Parts: sequence; C-alpha cells; structure tokens
Amino acid sequence: MSSALGWPASDDFARSRLGWPSPGQESAADPTGLNDQPDPDDEAGPDEASPSKGSGEAMTVSRETSDDAERIVSRETSGLAEPARPPAGAWPRPPARRVLTVANQKGGVGKTTTAVNLAAALAQHDVRVLVIDLDPQGNASTAFSVAHHLGAPSVYEALIGARSLNDVIVAVENLPNLWCAPATIDLAGAEVELVSVVARESRLRRALESVELDVDYIFIDCPPSLGLLTLNAMVAASEILIPIQCEFYALEGLSQLLNNVALVKSELNQALYVSTILLTMYDARTRLADQVAEDVRTHFGSLVLEAVIPRSVRISEAPGFGQTVVTFDPASRGARAYQAAAYDLASRA
Repeated sequence: MSSALGWPASDDFARSRLGWPSPGQESAADPTGLNDQPDPDDEAGPDEASPSKGSGEAMTVSRETSDDAERIVSRETSGLAEPARPPAGAWPRPPARRVLTVANQKGGVGKTTTAVNLAAALAQHDVRVLVIDLDPQGNASTAFSVAHHLGAPSVYEALIGARSLNDVIVAVENLPNLWCAPATIDLAGAEVELVSVVARESRLRRALESVELDVDYIFIDCPPSLGLLTLNAMVAASEILIPIQCEFYALEGLSQLLNNVALVKSELNQALYVSTILLTMYDARTRLADQVAEDVRTHFGSLVLEAVIPRSVRISEAPGFGQTVVTFDPASRGARAYQAAAYDLASRA
C-alpha cells in the first residue's frame, strides 16, 4: 500500500529505498581510497561528503553519501548530470502570452529564485518577460535591484485600485527584455483590506487585463501560503509552475496544493492547469534526493522539466548583489541549470 505521491507505506521498504541501513547491516571499509572534492559553488563543504578516518581505525563509509557499501566516490560531482547547453541567440517565443503562477505553500523551496532566474534567462535570449512580485517580502524585487521600500509604487496599489498596474511596472537594469512589478510590505495587509471587496479573488486578473506592455511571459511570484494573494495569482494565470525541493517535506503539502488548484479550476478559472514542475535544491550526495526526484517524475511524468537545479551557494549569493545567478555567475552550475530549465520551458510553448 502506498500514498498518493508514491511513498511506500511499509517502513522497512522505505528505509531500504532511501538508503537507511537495514538491521544487521554495517559500514564497509573503502577499498578504493577515492575521495572527490565537491564543486566549489556547492553549499556543503568537503567534510559532509567525505568519510572520517581516525588513527588506527578502519575507514568507514556513510550509507547516506555512497552508492553502496563498497564505493565512497563523492556523488556531489558525479550524481547530477551536466545539463545540455542551450543554443545561443533568440529562443522560441510563444504564439500567445503565457501567464504562469509560481506557487508552493511550503517556504524555502525556491519559488522566488525560480521565477527570477527563469525570467532573466529568457530575457537574455530575446524573450520579453514581466515578473509580478506578489510576496510581501519583496525578494523578487531585491533580485532585480528594483526599489520596494515602504511607500514605493507597488502591486499593492494595483490590487486595491489606487493605481494602474502600468504605473507600477519598472524596467530591470541591464536586462532590456525584462520588467518587474515590485512588492512592498503593504501587501501583508492586502488580504485583510480585500475581505469586504466584491470579487476580491479577481483583483489581479483585472489589473493584468489593463497591462499595455507587450510581453511573452508573465511570472507571478507567490508568497509561501495558500491565502488570498496566492488565490489571486491562480485566478489571474492559466498555468501553474511548481518548484519542488528534493526533500520529503516539500512533497507533504503538494497534494493540498493540487486540491486547491482543482477547486480554483472548477469554481473560478477553468483555464488553470499545472503545466510545469521543476526539481530544486538537489543534493547529489543523498539517496533521498534521488528518491524524491524519481517519485516526482513517476507521478507527474512529462510535466517535470528535464533540468534539475542543484544546491549552489552562487544561487544564494546572487540576490545580495541585486542580481540573478544567471547574470551574477553565468558559468556556475546553478546558472547553467536555470538556463537549461528556461530553454526547456520556452521549447514547450
């Protein structure tokens, strides 16, 4: 018996598939002496990937970081295949504007990072993109160096009807095909202010209908919740893009998110569907990441992009410089992965 997402109900089976040692299993000595160093742009240090060796003691192998008891080759560098390099020049443009809501009620799975990096990668290849920052934290605005201090024009004014969305949108510096509608902390109170408003779940859709900017893609970056702001994003979009962290907790709330998408589709937006799933924060040293990726691909099939986003410190560093990773360090593994994911997304148009 298994859950809806394919996780085995049997504890013994789950332990064995996820790499946990079964009763009676022991660590084995390393017969090869190999110990590859991790990629310098990964978050984890070499101590996490390599076994420890004390004086006069046999070297042991971590079951979590090795393919089996007889190998200790670091999976940090070999477990994740190098993404195919996308072609240079212009990428395919969709025949009609695509509006994608980047949503997942779990925080820290890479929603904002995915939205801004996919947008930047597309913009670098002559695709026109608008990013709507619908998260009160304003992280997408930070990644683009767009002002989002208290009192600055933002999506909040567009939602409550104080401004047109055209007056809020600003061009992103150094990326001529990219625009952003910033968020401020005022959005935190929007859900309360809109409670008594008629058709409050359609405020963003009406605001987008008035946008005069000619763009190919609109990415809506959602907060980590299933509140009124995320509901507005789902009603305004035709597609849902779900970033899934390669860990078990990221899967737990996925069924709830899919149920909400089904409710919105049946009651408020019949055009809505889940079009894209992207695996993020993949740690090649753990069997758990492989198992999550396998289960997601088995359950969702072709909806899952081929590119997988690895854990990379470059991705985390880039917003501190007001940039996305594809502009901050184009040669890093994270940037190459997002470039490949963006091209895959554009090719499916």
